[in-house]
Amino acid sequence: MNLPWLLSELIGTFALTFIGAGSICLNEMTNGGVGLLGIAVAHGLALAVMISAVAPISGGKINPAVTLGLLIGGKIDAKTAALEILFQVGGAILAAICLTLIFPTEVAKVAKLGTPQLGPGISFWVGVFTEAILTFFLVFTVYATAIDPRGTFKAIAGFGIGLVILFDIIAFGGITGAAMNPARAFGPALISSTWSDQLVYWIGPILGGLIAGVLYSNVYLGKSQKV
Repeated sequence: MNLPWLLSELIGTFALTFIGAGSICLNEMTNGGVGLLGIAVAHGLALAVMISAVAPISGGKINPAVTLGLLIGGKIDAKTAALEILFQVGGAILAAICLTLIFPTEVAKVAKLGTPQLGPGISFWVGVFTEAILTFFLVFTVYATAIDPRGTFKAIAGFGIGLVILFDIIAFGGITGAAMNPARAFGPALISSTWSDQLVYWIGPILGGLIAGVLYSNVYLGKSQKV
């Protein structure tokens, strides 16, 4: 077990959840003072910076859907993927616990610790469909910027990936919360006991990640470039 590798995934997911979910809690605390744009920026910057920080150690996946997208594309093995997901989920849970120690109880309760939820009138399958598409964009961009050997901007790949989170949340944050990340959804849900719609944030992102992984690895990279 490569502990530095796994701790990097834990720290990265902790930061994304702590900052992202924290911005939602602060938005509740300030009666909308952060706003959707602010929440999107918080998530996007947190992901961009943390991917850049931990990429030299673990690749900076910070998301079970990304890990599985790379697994199906032959970029990591099953054991590594399973351990990464365990530490990613652990990081999100720790972040949610920390948020309960910072925000007033009532704020945390009303904000549900930043747990993503479906918007009014959005059905389960529309939520899954939306999250799948949004996560497809994310994992496709991971492959294009951080995996594809033809990429020329790998040093700033984290910021390209962070921008996907930014525009996904701006466009569809009001529909599903635009989680694109099962760990980010699960940590706050577990600590706040908010289980409504939780499966949306596992089925949708994993489906989108797998499709992107299969497409990019087979169509754009080809078998000769698989690990």
